[in-house]
Amino acid sequence: MTTTSATALDPQRVQRRTVFLLSSAQLLSGVGNGATLSIGSLLAVDLSGSEAWAGSITTVLTLAAAIAALPLARLAEARGRRVGLVTGMIAAMVGALIIIAAVMNKSFLLLLLGAAFLGLGTAANLQARFAAVDLAEPERRGRSLSTVVWAITIGAVAGPNLIQPGAAVGAALGLPPIAGPFVFSAVGLFLAAGLLFAGLRPDPLLLSRRLARLVDASGEPAALPVRGTIRSGLRAVRSSPRAMLALAAVVAAHGVMVAVMSMTPLHLQQLVGGSHEGHHGGTTDSTDALVVIGLTISLHIAGMFALSPLWGWLTDKAGRFKTIAMGHGLLLVAVFVAGFGQHEPVLVTAGLILLGLGWSAATIAGSTLLAESVEPDQRVTVQGVSDTLMGAAGALGGATSGLLLAWIGYQGLNIASSILAAAVLALTAVTASRQRTSAGNGGPADRSST
Repeated sequence: MTTTSATALDPQRVQRRTVFLLSSAQLLSGVGNGATLSIGSLLAVDLSGSEAWAGSITTVLTLAAAIAALPLARLAEARGRRVGLVTGMIAAMVGALIIIAAVMNKSFLLLLLGAAFLGLGTAANLQARFAAVDLAEPERRGRSLSTVVWAITIGAVAGPNLIQPGAAVGAALGLPPIAGPFVFSAVGLFLAAGLLFAGLRPDPLLLSRRLARLVDASGEPAALPVRGTIRSGLRAVRSSPRAMLALAAVVAAHGVMVAVMSMTPLHLQQLVGGSHEGHHGGTTDSTDALVVIGLTISLHIAGMFALSPLWGWLTDKAGRFKTIAMGHGLLLVAVFVAGFGQHEPVLVTAGLILLGLGWSAATIAGSTLLAESVEPDQRVTVQGVSDTLMGAAGALGGATSGLLLAWIGYQGLNIASSILAAAVLALTAVTASRQRTSAGNGGPADRSST
Protein backbone atom coordinates (compact mmCIF):
# COMPACT_ATOMS: atom_id res chain seq x y z
CA MET A 1 0.00 0.00 0.00
CA THR A 2 1.41 3.39 -0.94
CA THR A 3 1.56 6.47 1.29
CA THR A 4 -1.21 8.11 -0.73
CA SER A 5 -3.53 5.13 -0.42
CA ALA A 6 -2.82 4.94 3.33
CA THR A 7 -3.97 8.54 3.81
CA ALA A 8 -7.11 7.83 1.76
CA LEU A 9 -8.23 5.15 4.23
CA ASP A 10 -10.39 6.01 7.22
CA PRO A 11 -8.45 4.39 10.12
CA GLN A 12 -11.51 4.16 12.36
CA ARG A 13 -13.56 2.51 9.65
CA VAL A 14 -10.76 -0.02 9.18
CA GLN A 15 -10.62 -0.43 12.97
CA ARG A 16 -14.32 -1.27 13.21
CA ARG A 17 -14.01 -3.80 10.40
CA THR A 18 -10.90 -5.30 12.01
CA VAL A 19 -12.62 -5.75 15.38
CA PHE A 20 -15.59 -7.42 13.66
CA LEU A 21 -13.36 -9.85 11.75
CA LEU A 22 -11.22 -10.68 14.78
CA SER A 23 -14.34 -11.21 16.89
CA SER A 24 -15.88 -13.53 14.30
CA ALA A 25 -12.70 -15.59 14.09
CA GLN A 26 -12.49 -15.81 17.90
CA LEU A 27 -16.04 -17.11 18.03
CA LEU A 28 -15.25 -19.91 15.57
CA SER A 29 -11.90 -20.87 17.07
CA GLY A 30 -13.23 -20.88 20.64
CA VAL A 31 -14.84 -24.28 20.15
CA GLY A 32 -11.41 -25.90 20.06
CA ASN A 33 -10.30 -24.46 23.38
CA GLY A 34 -13.60 -25.28 25.05
CA ALA A 35 -13.47 -28.94 24.07
CA THR A 36 -9.84 -29.31 25.16
CA LEU A 37 -10.37 -27.64 28.53
CA SER A 38 -13.38 -29.78 29.39
CA ILE A 39 -12.13 -33.24 28.48
CA GLY A 40 -8.36 -32.87 28.09
CA SER A 41 -7.46 -34.02 31.60
CA LEU A 42 -9.85 -36.96 31.36
CA LEU A 43 -8.40 -38.07 28.03
CA ALA A 44 -4.90 -37.79 29.48
CA VAL A 45 -5.79 -40.10 32.38
CA ASP A 46 -7.48 -42.61 30.08
CA LEU A 47 -4.73 -42.80 27.48
CA SER A 48 -1.81 -42.66 29.91
CA GLY A 49 -3.33 -44.95 32.52
CA SER A 50 -2.29 -42.70 35.42
CA GLU A 51 -3.80 -39.73 37.24
CA ALA A 52 -0.31 -38.31 37.55
CA TRP A 53 -0.67 -37.19 33.90
CA ALA A 54 -4.01 -35.43 34.45
CA GLY A 55 -2.50 -31.97 33.99
CA SER A 56 -0.32 -32.92 31.04
CA ILE A 57 -2.66 -31.67 28.30
CA THR A 58 -3.04 -28.24 29.87
CA THR A 59 0.70 -28.14 30.50
CA VAL A 60 1.64 -29.04 26.92
CA LEU A 61 -0.95 -26.73 25.40
CA THR A 62 0.08 -23.73 27.48
CA LEU A 63 3.79 -24.47 27.10
CA ALA A 64 3.40 -24.68 23.32
CA ALA A 65 1.50 -21.40 23.36
CA ALA A 66 4.34 -19.85 25.36
CA ILE A 67 7.01 -21.13 22.97
CA ALA A 68 5.03 -20.03 19.90
CA ALA A 69 4.12 -16.54 21.16
CA LEU A 70 7.37 -14.77 20.30
CA PRO A 71 7.87 -16.45 16.88
CA LEU A 72 4.28 -15.53 15.97
CA ALA A 73 4.96 -11.98 17.16
CA ARG A 74 8.07 -11.84 14.96
CA LEU A 75 6.02 -13.13 12.05
CA ALA A 76 3.47 -10.38 12.71
CA GLU A 77 6.26 -7.79 12.82
CA ALA A 78 7.60 -8.93 9.47
CA ARG A 79 4.40 -9.85 7.61
CA GLY A 80 1.52 -8.34 9.60
CA ARG A 81 -1.12 -9.61 11.98
CA ARG A 82 -3.01 -11.53 9.27
CA VAL A 83 -0.16 -13.93 8.49
CA GLY A 84 0.64 -14.53 12.17
CA LEU A 85 -2.96 -15.22 13.16
CA VAL A 86 -3.74 -17.48 10.19
CA THR A 87 -0.59 -19.52 10.83
CA GLY A 88 -1.66 -20.17 14.42
CA MET A 89 -5.21 -21.14 13.43
CA ILE A 90 -4.08 -23.62 10.77
CA ALA A 91 -1.65 -25.23 13.22
CA ALA A 92 -4.45 -25.59 15.78
CA MET A 93 -6.71 -27.23 13.18
CA VAL A 94 -3.97 -29.80 12.58
CA GLY A 95 -3.80 -30.30 16.35
CA ALA A 96 -7.52 -31.10 16.56
CA LEU A 97 -7.13 -33.70 13.81
CA ILE A 98 -4.13 -35.24 15.61
CA ILE A 99 -6.17 -35.57 18.82
CA ILE A 100 -8.85 -37.43 16.88
CA ALA A 101 -6.14 -39.79 15.62
CA ALA A 102 -4.82 -40.15 19.18
CA VAL A 103 -8.21 -41.27 20.47
CA MET A 104 -8.66 -43.70 17.61
CA ASN A 105 -5.21 -45.21 18.16
CA LYS A 106 -5.29 -44.90 21.97
CA SER A 107 -1.95 -43.08 21.78
CA PHE A 108 -0.98 -40.79 24.65
CA LEU A 109 2.00 -39.42 22.70
CA LEU A 110 -0.24 -38.40 19.80
CA LEU A 111 -2.56 -36.73 22.31
CA LEU A 112 0.34 -34.64 23.62
CA LEU A 113 1.40 -33.75 20.07
CA GLY A 114 -2.13 -32.64 19.22
CA ALA A 115 -2.26 -30.50 22.36
CA ALA A 116 1.02 -28.86 21.33
CA PHE A 117 -0.39 -27.88 17.95
CA LEU A 118 -3.56 -26.59 19.60
CA GLY A 119 -1.26 -24.41 21.70
CA LEU A 120 -0.31 -22.46 18.57
CA GLY A 121 -3.98 -21.60 18.16
CA THR A 122 -4.06 -20.40 21.75
CA ALA A 123 -1.08 -18.15 21.04
CA ALA A 124 -2.86 -16.75 17.99
CA ASN A 125 -6.05 -16.12 19.99
CA LEU A 126 -4.05 -14.23 22.60
CA GLN A 127 -2.39 -12.07 19.96
CA ALA A 128 -5.74 -11.26 18.36
CA ARG A 129 -6.59 -9.06 21.36
CA PHE A 130 -3.52 -6.92 20.66
CA ALA A 131 -4.44 -6.69 16.97
CA ALA A 132 -7.68 -5.06 18.14
CA VAL A 133 -5.80 -2.06 19.55
CA ASP A 134 -3.34 -1.42 16.69
CA LEU A 135 -5.62 1.27 15.27
CA ALA A 136 -7.76 2.01 18.34
CA GLU A 137 -7.92 5.50 19.86
CA PRO A 138 -6.47 5.65 23.41
CA GLU A 139 -9.84 6.24 25.09
CA ARG A 140 -11.32 3.15 23.43
CA ARG A 141 -8.46 0.67 23.68
CA GLY A 142 -9.94 -1.27 26.57
CA ARG A 143 -13.30 -1.65 24.85
CA SER A 144 -11.80 -2.69 21.51
CA LEU A 145 -9.62 -5.31 23.18
CA SER A 146 -12.47 -6.60 25.33
CA THR A 147 -14.82 -6.94 22.36
CA VAL A 148 -12.44 -9.41 20.72
CA VAL A 149 -11.97 -11.27 24.01
CA TRP A 150 -15.73 -11.40 24.51
CA ALA A 151 -16.34 -12.88 21.06
CA ILE A 152 -14.73 -16.16 22.05
CA THR A 153 -17.54 -16.68 24.61
CA ILE A 154 -20.03 -18.45 22.36
CA GLY A 155 -17.54 -20.89 20.88
CA ALA A 156 -15.70 -21.51 24.14
CA VAL A 157 -18.86 -22.06 26.17
CA ALA A 158 -20.32 -24.28 23.45
CA GLY A 159 -17.19 -26.43 23.31
CA PRO A 160 -17.66 -28.31 26.61
CA ASN A 161 -21.35 -28.87 25.80
CA LEU A 162 -20.62 -30.45 22.44
CA ILE A 163 -19.84 -33.78 24.11
CA GLN A 164 -23.22 -35.35 23.32
CA PRO A 165 -23.61 -33.82 19.82
CA GLY A 166 -19.97 -34.70 19.21
CA ALA A 167 -20.65 -38.30 20.17
CA ALA A 168 -23.38 -38.44 17.53
CA VAL A 169 -21.09 -36.91 14.91
CA GLY A 170 -18.32 -39.28 15.91
CA ALA A 171 -20.61 -42.27 15.57
CA ALA A 172 -21.75 -41.09 12.13
CA LEU A 173 -18.12 -40.77 11.02
CA GLY A 174 -17.06 -44.07 12.59
CA LEU A 175 -15.08 -42.34 15.36
CA PRO A 176 -15.03 -43.00 19.13
CA PRO A 177 -17.66 -40.78 20.82
CA ILE A 178 -15.09 -38.81 22.84
CA ALA A 179 -13.36 -37.74 19.60
CA GLY A 180 -16.50 -36.14 18.23
CA PRO A 181 -16.11 -32.67 19.80
CA PHE A 182 -12.74 -32.27 18.10
CA VAL A 183 -14.43 -32.59 14.70
CA PHE A 184 -16.29 -29.39 15.56
CA SER A 185 -12.98 -27.89 16.71
CA ALA A 186 -11.23 -28.64 13.41
CA VAL A 187 -14.07 -27.19 11.34
CA GLY A 188 -14.29 -24.04 13.47
CA LEU A 189 -10.54 -23.42 13.26
CA PHE A 190 -10.56 -23.95 9.49
CA LEU A 191 -13.35 -21.40 9.06
CA ALA A 192 -11.59 -18.91 11.38
CA ALA A 193 -8.36 -19.17 9.38
CA GLY A 194 -10.20 -18.68 6.10
CA LEU A 195 -12.07 -15.64 7.40
CA LEU A 196 -8.90 -13.91 8.59
CA PHE A 197 -6.94 -14.78 5.46
CA ALA A 198 -9.60 -13.39 3.15
CA GLY A 199 -10.88 -10.48 5.22
CA LEU A 200 -8.10 -8.92 7.31
CA ARG A 201 -7.07 -6.46 4.61
CA PRO A 202 -5.59 -3.91 5.09
CA ASP A 203 -3.56 -5.38 7.91
CA PRO A 204 -4.11 -3.29 11.07
CA LEU A 205 -0.52 -3.46 12.28
CA LEU A 206 1.01 -2.57 8.92
CA LEU A 207 -1.49 0.24 8.39
CA SER A 208 -0.84 1.69 11.86
CA ARG A 209 2.88 1.81 11.08
CA ARG A 210 2.29 3.62 7.80
CA LEU A 211 0.05 6.15 9.48
CA ALA A 212 2.60 6.64 12.29
CA ARG A 213 5.30 7.43 9.75
CA LEU A 214 3.04 9.96 8.07
CA VAL A 215 2.30 11.90 11.26
CA ASP A 216 5.69 11.63 12.94
CA ALA A 217 6.22 15.03 14.58
CA SER A 218 9.88 15.22 13.59
CA GLY A 219 9.05 14.99 9.92
CA GLU A 220 11.28 11.93 9.67
CA PRO A 221 10.08 8.34 9.19
CA ALA A 222 9.29 6.65 12.50
CA ALA A 223 11.72 3.99 13.65
CA LEU A 224 10.92 0.55 12.34
CA PRO A 225 10.68 -2.25 14.90
CA VAL A 226 13.78 -4.36 15.33
CA ARG A 227 13.89 -8.14 15.56
CA GLY A 228 12.52 -8.80 19.00
CA THR A 229 13.90 -11.14 21.63
CA ILE A 230 12.79 -11.99 25.13
CA ARG A 231 15.75 -10.02 26.47
CA SER A 232 14.91 -6.86 24.50
CA GLY A 233 11.24 -7.18 25.41
CA LEU A 234 11.99 -7.53 29.12
CA ARG A 235 14.39 -4.57 28.89
CA ALA A 236 11.56 -2.45 27.47
CA VAL A 237 9.20 -3.61 30.24
CA ARG A 238 11.71 -2.83 32.99
CA SER A 239 11.98 0.75 31.75
CA SER A 240 8.33 1.40 32.69
CA PRO A 241 6.76 0.70 36.12
CA ARG A 242 3.34 0.62 34.45
CA ALA A 243 4.53 -2.04 32.00
CA MET A 244 6.01 -4.08 34.85
CA LEU A 245 2.68 -4.00 36.70
CA ALA A 246 0.78 -4.88 33.53
CA LEU A 247 3.02 -7.86 32.83
CA ALA A 248 2.79 -9.11 36.41
CA ALA A 249 -1.00 -8.76 36.34
CA VAL A 250 -1.59 -10.85 33.22
CA VAL A 251 1.04 -13.49 34.01
CA ALA A 252 -0.08 -14.06 37.60
CA ALA A 253 -3.77 -14.13 36.66
CA HIS A 254 -3.11 -16.74 34.00
CA GLY A 255 -1.03 -18.88 36.35
CA VAL A 256 -3.72 -18.86 39.05
CA MET A 257 -6.51 -19.56 36.58
CA VAL A 258 -4.81 -22.48 34.84
CA ALA A 259 -3.61 -24.11 38.06
CA VAL A 260 -7.08 -24.22 39.60
CA MET A 261 -9.10 -24.78 36.44
CA SER A 262 -7.01 -27.66 35.12
CA MET A 263 -7.55 -29.80 38.23
CA THR A 264 -11.22 -28.97 38.76
CA PRO A 265 -12.59 -31.54 36.24
CA LEU A 266 -10.68 -34.31 38.00
CA HIS A 267 -11.78 -33.05 41.43
CA LEU A 268 -15.41 -32.90 40.31
CA GLN A 269 -15.21 -36.34 38.74
CA GLN A 270 -14.03 -37.77 42.04
CA LEU A 271 -16.54 -35.70 44.03
CA VAL A 272 -19.62 -36.41 41.91
CA GLY A 273 -18.82 -39.78 40.36
CA GLY A 274 -16.61 -41.28 43.03
CA SER A 275 -12.87 -41.93 42.90
CA HIS A 276 -11.77 -44.02 39.96
CA GLU A 277 -8.36 -44.88 41.28
CA GLY A 278 -7.48 -48.30 40.02
CA HIS A 279 -10.03 -47.98 37.24
CA HIS A 280 -8.36 -45.58 34.90
CA GLY A 281 -10.28 -46.72 31.88
CA GLY A 282 -13.57 -45.37 33.19
CA THR A 283 -13.09 -41.61 33.25
CA THR A 284 -14.65 -41.05 29.86
CA ASP A 285 -17.12 -43.90 30.00
CA SER A 286 -19.91 -42.01 31.80
CA THR A 287 -21.52 -39.46 29.53
CA ASP A 288 -23.52 -38.10 32.50
CA ALA A 289 -20.35 -37.33 34.44
CA LEU A 290 -18.85 -35.64 31.40
CA VAL A 291 -21.94 -33.48 30.97
CA VAL A 292 -21.69 -32.29 34.60
CA ILE A 293 -18.04 -31.44 34.15
CA GLY A 294 -18.76 -29.81 30.79
CA LEU A 295 -21.42 -27.57 32.33
CA THR A 296 -19.08 -26.48 35.12
CA ILE A 297 -16.26 -25.66 32.75
CA SER A 298 -18.74 -23.87 30.46
CA LEU A 299 -19.77 -21.58 33.31
CA HIS A 300 -16.11 -20.97 34.13
CA ILE A 301 -15.38 -20.04 30.50
CA ALA A 302 -18.47 -17.82 30.47
CA GLY A 303 -16.95 -16.02 33.46
CA MET A 304 -13.71 -15.64 31.50
CA PHE A 305 -15.30 -14.05 28.46
CA ALA A 306 -18.98 -13.10 28.80
CA LEU A 307 -18.44 -9.90 30.83
CA SER A 308 -15.38 -8.78 28.87
CA PRO A 309 -17.16 -5.65 27.55
CA LEU A 310 -17.83 -4.56 31.13
CA TRP A 311 -14.16 -4.94 32.05
CA GLY A 312 -13.16 -3.10 28.89
CA TRP A 313 -15.51 -0.25 29.76
CA LEU A 314 -14.18 -0.12 33.33
CA THR A 315 -10.61 -0.19 32.03
CA ASP A 316 -11.31 2.94 29.95
CA LYS A 317 -13.51 4.71 32.51
CA ALA A 318 -12.33 3.70 35.99
CA GLY A 319 -8.70 3.22 34.98
CA ARG A 320 -6.25 0.43 34.28
CA PHE A 321 -4.94 0.15 37.86
CA LYS A 322 -8.34 -0.09 39.51
CA THR A 323 -9.55 -2.74 37.08
CA ILE A 324 -6.40 -4.80 37.63
CA ALA A 325 -7.05 -4.59 41.38
CA MET A 326 -10.66 -5.68 40.87
CA GLY A 327 -9.49 -8.67 38.84
CA HIS A 328 -7.00 -9.94 41.36
CA GLY A 329 -9.43 -9.27 44.19
CA LEU A 330 -11.93 -11.52 42.43
CA LEU A 331 -9.25 -14.18 42.01
CA LEU A 332 -8.64 -14.15 45.76
CA VAL A 333 -12.35 -14.56 46.47
CA ALA A 334 -12.59 -17.31 43.86
CA VAL A 335 -9.87 -19.55 45.26
CA PHE A 336 -11.23 -19.25 48.79
CA VAL A 337 -14.80 -20.06 47.69
CA ALA A 338 -13.68 -23.07 45.64
CA GLY A 339 -11.10 -24.22 48.19
CA PHE A 340 -13.19 -23.97 51.35
CA GLY A 341 -16.26 -25.18 49.45
CA GLN A 342 -14.41 -28.15 47.99
CA HIS A 343 -16.99 -30.69 49.13
CA GLU A 344 -19.93 -28.86 47.52
CA PRO A 345 -20.13 -28.94 43.70
CA VAL A 346 -22.20 -25.73 43.72
CA LEU A 347 -19.50 -23.83 45.63
CA VAL A 348 -16.75 -25.25 43.43
CA THR A 349 -18.70 -24.08 40.38
CA ALA A 350 -19.24 -20.66 41.94
CA GLY A 351 -15.52 -20.41 42.61
CA LEU A 352 -14.75 -21.33 39.00
CA ILE A 353 -17.11 -18.61 37.73
CA LEU A 354 -15.40 -16.02 39.95
CA LEU A 355 -12.04 -17.35 38.80
CA GLY A 356 -13.03 -16.66 35.21
CA LEU A 357 -14.28 -13.16 36.06
CA GLY A 358 -11.06 -12.27 37.86
CA TRP A 359 -8.92 -13.57 35.00
CA SER A 360 -10.95 -11.54 32.51
CA ALA A 361 -10.66 -8.25 34.39
CA ALA A 362 -6.94 -8.63 35.08
CA THR A 363 -6.11 -9.76 31.54
CA ILE A 364 -8.06 -7.04 29.76
CA ALA A 365 -6.84 -4.19 31.96
CA GLY A 366 -3.29 -5.54 32.08
CA SER A 367 -3.09 -6.10 28.32
CA THR A 368 -4.44 -2.61 27.62
CA LEU A 369 -1.94 -1.03 30.02
CA LEU A 370 0.92 -3.03 28.53
CA ALA A 371 0.09 -2.00 24.95
CA GLU A 372 0.36 1.70 25.81
CA SER A 373 3.24 1.62 28.29
CA VAL A 374 6.15 0.90 25.93
CA GLU A 375 7.52 2.58 22.82
CA PRO A 376 5.74 1.77 19.52
CA ASP A 377 8.81 0.12 18.00
CA GLN A 378 8.94 -2.33 20.94
CA ARG A 379 5.19 -2.91 21.29
CA VAL A 380 4.78 -6.12 19.27
CA THR A 381 7.87 -7.68 20.85
CA VAL A 382 6.66 -6.85 24.36
CA GLN A 383 3.26 -8.30 23.51
CA GLY A 384 4.94 -11.50 22.36
CA VAL A 385 7.03 -11.65 25.54
CA SER A 386 3.87 -11.11 27.60
CA ASP A 387 2.14 -14.04 25.91
CA THR A 388 5.27 -16.17 26.27
CA LEU A 389 5.37 -15.55 30.01
CA MET A 390 1.61 -16.05 30.31
CA GLY A 391 2.00 -19.42 28.63
CA ALA A 392 4.96 -20.31 30.82
CA ALA A 393 2.95 -19.43 33.92
CA GLY A 394 0.08 -21.56 32.67
CA ALA A 395 2.40 -24.46 31.87
CA LEU A 396 3.97 -24.22 35.33
CA GLY A 397 0.52 -24.03 36.89
CA GLY A 398 -0.67 -27.05 34.94
CA ALA A 399 2.49 -29.01 35.71
CA THR A 400 2.49 -28.33 39.45
CA SER A 401 -1.26 -28.40 40.05
CA GLY A 402 -1.46 -32.19 39.81
CA LEU A 403 1.39 -32.56 42.29
CA LEU A 404 -0.19 -30.02 44.65
CA LEU A 405 -3.55 -31.76 44.35
CA ALA A 406 -1.96 -35.06 45.39
CA TRP A 407 0.14 -33.44 48.13
CA ILE A 408 -2.15 -30.89 49.81
CA GLY A 409 -5.53 -31.53 48.18
CA TYR A 410 -7.87 -29.30 46.22
CA GLN A 411 -8.25 -26.81 49.07
CA GLY A 412 -4.50 -26.53 49.49
CA LEU A 413 -4.07 -25.98 45.73
CA ASN A 414 -6.48 -23.06 45.87
CA ILE A 415 -4.85 -21.50 48.92
CA ALA A 416 -1.39 -21.81 47.39
CA SER A 417 -2.66 -20.09 44.24
CA SER A 418 -3.92 -17.14 46.27
CA ILE A 419 -0.34 -16.02 46.96
CA LEU A 420 0.13 -14.78 43.39
CA ALA A 421 -3.08 -12.76 43.37
CA ALA A 422 -2.23 -11.17 46.72
CA ALA A 423 1.24 -10.22 45.46
CA VAL A 424 -0.20 -8.42 42.41
CA LEU A 425 -2.68 -6.54 44.59
CA ALA A 426 0.24 -5.29 46.69
CA LEU A 427 2.23 -4.32 43.59
CA THR A 428 -0.76 -2.44 42.18
CA ALA A 429 -1.11 -0.41 45.38
CA VAL A 430 2.60 0.43 45.43
CA THR A 431 2.73 1.41 41.74
CA ALA A 432 -0.41 3.54 41.99
CA SER A 433 0.99 5.31 45.05
CA ARG A 434 4.25 6.07 43.27
CA GLN A 435 2.37 7.38 40.23
CA ARG A 436 0.32 9.72 42.43
CA THR A 437 3.47 10.92 44.21
CA SER A 438 5.17 11.57 40.86
CA ALA A 439 2.18 13.54 39.62
CA GLY A 440 2.02 15.51 42.88
CA ASN A 441 5.69 16.43 42.54
CA GLY A 442 5.15 17.84 39.08
CA GLY A 443 5.81 14.64 37.13
CA PRO A 444 3.58 13.48 34.31
CA ALA A 445 0.10 12.47 35.40
CA ASP A 446 -0.82 8.88 34.77
CA ARG A 447 -4.46 8.53 33.85
CA SER A 448 -4.14 4.76 33.98
CA SER A 449 -4.13 4.98 37.76
CA THR A 450 -7.38 6.91 37.92
